[in-house]
Amino acid sequence: MFSNRNEKCWCGSGLKYKKCHLEFDEKIESYRLKGHEVPSRDLIKSPQDIEGIRKSGEINNGVLDLVASKIKAGMSTADIDKLVYDYTTEHGAIPAPLNYEGFPKSVCTSINNEVCHGIPDESIILQDGDIVNVDVSTILDGYYSDASRMFMIGEVSEDAKKLVTVARECMIKGIEAIKPWGFLGDIGAACGEHAHKNGYSVVRALGGHGVGNEFHEDPFVAHIGKKGTGMLLVPGMVLTVEPMVNEGTYDVFVDEVNEWTIYTADDKLSAQWEHTVLITETGVEILAK
Repeated sequence: MFSNRNEKCWCGSGLKYKKCHLEFDEKIESYRLKGHEVPSRDLIKSPQDIEGIRKSGEINNGVLDLVASKIKAGMSTADIDKLVYDYTTEHGAIPAPLNYEGFPKSVCTSINNEVCHGIPDESIILQDGDIVNVDVSTILDGYYSDASRMFMIGEVSEDAKKLVTVARECMIKGIEAIKPWGFLGDIGAACGEHAHKNGYSVVRALGGHGVGNEFHEDPFVAHIGKKGTGMLLVPGMVLTVEPMVNEGTYDVFVDEVNEWTIYTADDKLSAQWEHTVLITETGVEILAK
């Protein structure tokens, strides 16, 4: 695991190992020897990686800001897809969902009882009272960022407003639970506790993930969990926090026709917010939101 003390550090900083990540690696090893799951080096981003992901996230944020300024009742989800594609490509980037494992569009648009992976279509028109998740992912110079926001169309029910609000609070609490040298389970514990306290469930079949050099990387980020368990979280890791909060049961199913869109099993509403987060020496930096 350890490099020669006087060689350049494996992280790409250009510094000697003894001046850069030697102490860091020794600390990780001390956790491993105590029986904890620890991250492999490929999950720890270099300074160059972090800057690349940060720039990708700036475009991703711009896409979502544009959607926020345009989204309204009467527009189709295909209209949202065009906004996303045009903005992303005009800024020299690529929409990560487009053709990813066969996904046909540039963005996921999930409405009401759709948990995630809704496919934009000209025939799907946003209606007054809808809640919709717009999930945007961007590739810039090979670096990935990923974030989603909920939008409330026109006058929505009080129940829908509460769900959207609590889902965002769950994400925020999950992010606030992230501490360098804390544990992955801390995130799920915080998200799940807040959702359950408000009478909601959290989807278990899906979760967040590492991101940056690829669209989906380890670790899987569950949004229920037990504090102090799971993989050790260390500075340099980048992951998404994206709890999917359901009005009813946490059970879901996949559309048998398009094989992408995931729905609540009981047809009740679902809401989700997502940020891409960098773990730093002192806390976190949000790279995409």
